[in-house]
Amino acid sequence: MKRLIVLATVLCLQTTAPHVYSQTIPYDQRIFDTWVDMRVGDGTKPVWWYCYGEVYSYPDGELLSYMQGIDVATLVKVAKDSVVQLNRKIFIYLDKTTKEVLTTYNGVPITHIEYPYQVITYALRGDKLVTYVTQGKGKRITTLGPGYKTLARKVGDNYAFSAPIFLRLPLPNGSVMEAWENYDFIVNPRETKPENKYQLFWERFGDMAPFFGTGRKGIIQLTCYRLDKLEDVPQPLQNYIRTKAPLWMNPPRDFAEITQLQKE
Repeated sequence: MKRLIVLATVLCLQTTAPHVYSQTIPYDQRIFDTWVDMRVGDGTKPVWWYCYGEVYSYPDGELLSYMQGIDVATLVKVAKDSVVQLNRKIFIYLDKTTKEVLTTYNGVPITHIEYPYQVITYALRGDKLVTYVTQGKGKRITTLGPGYKTLARKVGDNYAFSAPIFLRLPLPNGSVMEAWENYDFIVNPRETKPENKYQLFWERFGDMAPFFGTGRKGIIQLTCYRLDKLEDVPQPLQNYIRTKAPLWMNPPRDFAEITQLQKE
């Protein structure tokens, strides 16, 4: 009898308790505006996304390096249901022991991850967010999209936007780079400070940079949050940008600058 009472209580709790899992919600103008404001701001000033995390080999899970990076972006308004994001991003590898900026790995020169520009269009189409991404230069200018995989969810009072990306890109040497990436953006409407209100968790699995070893696969995991200005970016990344990569101190000014960057 006691067992039956316990079981009945559990069933009652399962029936009456609110769902704790999140459901995908359709995009409308309000959700679209929430996404745009979170990702790139209102267009009055640039927004900075600062990221830090680790690089691991797969499948053994060896820590290869630490990583820091930024994505700095500005908004170009096109229409009520369509905007363009002009951004650039840079991610640098750090020594796993000293946490200094790496210049070589096992004697091989390091190439950090650098995007001088990206042009990203976000459009509201029906109840979906559609994205297009243009990057590269010369004959390697590439436009990815339309992408429909960015999902919106409500988690308590927060919004979560999940964007899985499946990549298979040709490389100049004739090989093909394959990877899976996932972006989980979190918006906490109750907060006012950008680092508390806007956060991002990013993972990548796939082919590693060649200096880690030819044909090696690995995982990058980054925790990110939004900032208002370069002065808020932690070291050593801020000093590296100011002294070694000044282009990344600001987002692209306009489409004319991007046209120049697209030339060989």
